[in-house]
Amino acid sequence: MVKLKDIAEYVGVSISTVSRVIKDDRSRSINPETKRKVWDAVKELGYIPNINARNLASSQNKHKEKRTMTIGWVANPKLAEMNPYFSNIFTGIDDTLSKLNYTLVNVYEDELKDQARLHKMVHESEIEGLILVDKIDEEIINFINTYLPIVGLDFFYSEESITIIDYDRIRAAKKAVEHLVEKGHRKIGFIGGGTGEKNESLSSEKRYQGYRLGIEEAGINLQEKWIINTKWSLDNSYEGMKKLLEAEQDLPTAMFCASDLMAIAAMRAVHEHNMKIPDDIAFVGIDNIEMSKYSNPPLTTINIPKYEIGELAAKTIIDKVEGKLNLPVKILLPFELIIRESSG
Repeated sequence: MVKLKDIAEYVGVSISTVSRVIKDDRSRSINPETKRKVWDAVKELGYIPNINARNLASSQNKHKEKRTMTIGWVANPKLAEMNPYFSNIFTGIDDTLSKLNYTLVNVYEDELKDQARLHKMVHESEIEGLILVDKIDEEIINFINTYLPIVGLDFFYSEESITIIDYDRIRAAKKAVEHLVEKGHRKIGFIGGGTGEKNESLSSEKRYQGYRLGIEEAGINLQEKWIINTKWSLDNSYEGMKKLLEAEQDLPTAMFCASDLMAIAAMRAVHEHNMKIPDDIAFVGIDNIEMSKYSNPPLTTINIPKYEIGELAAKTIIDKVEGKLNLPVKILLPFELIIRESSG
């Protein structure tokens, strides 16, 4: 069994220094390089700070004898408040956990980046499993997954080797483009954001990939001038559409938008230019948020089962916590095209 003494000898520092690093004791300054070496030793030697965590590791993450019935949710609370897509997912998670007598608590991404807080969360908190929505580094995911069950939601985790609940974004976007092609459109633009820290990379964003695939399979030439990278900003969607309408004489006849919010913002710019939807430019979105029924005109969209994604995530993390699901699985929920007036 690894002790503080072993780590101290491995790093070449005192036991008290090791203890202060692990406890995040800031009463005395410790060199950042020393901290890094201590945490590297913790990882390499397999040190676990308390007896409860040792029991957890030895039982290979089977649920604790003393149950806390607590699940962590790693997401920005403002995201759930401001974006109807995520608020519906959160409601599905919260409702389901409550019905099954579990408690949901917030865990903030910044806490996981601090090694002392990360180790404390894994080894000493009452959390039995984590649901991930915010993007977390792969190294942190792998560390947490050694001790706690994890379920990832949304596209951040589609390529990770953990259990994932999502929908097929490429197929959903392609379905939207196919609908516009069936309506006779051959000049189809794109509005949406990318991936990465600044949401700039369109090429790796799956809804954009689905748009391109739909365009290519229809034999349509891609027009870069009709692609608006909003970086997931409503203002950018509105301003980008406005600039396109002002600058181009050769306008698209339809726009595929990677979210309903992006579509609704862009549609406002079209109205302000005294153009008609769908007569002049048709629109299709993705998400089917509540306000898409009340946009002017009502927005054709791809319905994503948002509440059900949250509901299934909650049930899946419970199955993992209770030892009913041990292998990582990837579950893709179905989507549905909802045709309204914006696409004619």
